[in-house]
Amino acid sequence: MSEMLSQDEIDALLRGTSDSSKSEAKPEEHLDSMESDALGEIGNISFGNSATALSTLLQQKVEITTPIVSEVTIDALRERYPTPHVALRVGYTEGLKGENVFVLTREDAAIISDLMLGGNGMDVDPEGLDEIRLSAVQEAMNQMMGAAATSLSTVFSKKIDISPPLVEVFDATKNQTIIDRLELWETMVLIEFNLKVGTLIDSKIVQIAPIQFGKQLVNELMAATSPQPVAPVAAAPKLEAPKAPAAAIPQQPVRQEMKSVPEVAVSQAEFMPLHAPATSESIPANLGLLYDVPLSVTVELGRTKRSVREVLELSQGSIIELDKLAGEPVDIYVNQQRIARGEVVVIEENFGVRVTEIIQPHERIGIV
Repeated sequence: MSEMLSQDEIDALLRGTSDSSKSEAKPEEHLDSMESDALGEIGNISFGNSATALSTLLQQKVEITTPIVSEVTIDALRERYPTPHVALRVGYTEGLKGENVFVLTREDAAIISDLMLGGNGMDVDPEGLDEIRLSAVQEAMNQMMGAAATSLSTVFSKKIDISPPLVEVFDATKNQTIIDRLELWETMVLIEFNLKVGTLIDSKIVQIAPIQFGKQLVNELMAATSPQPVAPVAAAPKLEAPKAPAAAIPQQPVRQEMKSVPEVAVSQAEFMPLHAPATSESIPANLGLLYDVPLSVTVELGRTKRSVREVLELSQGSIIELDKLAGEPVDIYVNQQRIARGEVVVIEENFGVRVTEIIQPHERIGIV
């Protein structure tokens, strides 16, 4: 008999397995309906903040809604993407273990990159996704996933951080970096979202992850929302007052004397007005739950717009004119939301900002 190995046996050995061990491998894991619903809810929470972050970057109204959770194999994935798409791989460095891949159409990626580079997102060429435009898409996804990680940190009550996303245009019919990575996952969970960017994009964005990572997210959600056990409290012993001996009980009736009640001055009650105006100092009772959530504080000196040509022509010593006048207050942002204005100061060798005005909550609506 020939001692030569077949190609299938060679591939199995390269993966660290053999045909004889396949029968001993544990059965594939699958998601039940409860886990699928939980993943959809996690997607709703995390991508709600992602839509806000992307809207700030693109200066367009962004909606990411209606997640649909399903399972997929690598063969089905190749059939789903017969034409090249843009894939971004995001790994978790703290709080969670694993990674996931996001898939966009080249048309959507081209529109996002054009908006990121100061264009209007119209008449874009999907074939023109060069290194600069892919870097713009990568930065947009980095901001989106950073906002999603912040949301998960709040929901899971633990710090969650991500690595910078890796981006590439992939062809599912060929073996490339990200596709090779997907083939290492036995089973995958696919979460599909509706993506709307103004009137420019009405499409889908797809999140793909190993099913073990999906179950990890569900377990974290269950652990964070399950009530903590309360230690039982032992009942205090019942104390009885000692009974007085019979001889101590008086036999004569007790005479009760009525004391005169002094006159009390009565005045009209005064109440606070029912419709007192709300003040900014009123703090919700449960705000303490959010005290440890990290927020990004940014001070914006000014803004301007430049074409790609002008940006590429920048060199050392170039001067960029901003839209703010000298001495004009600078804007203070928290998580991309403007909350105050102030003036720049110098503290020893560092710059600082002195808050001169707090923007009222009703004035922040619609501010970008």
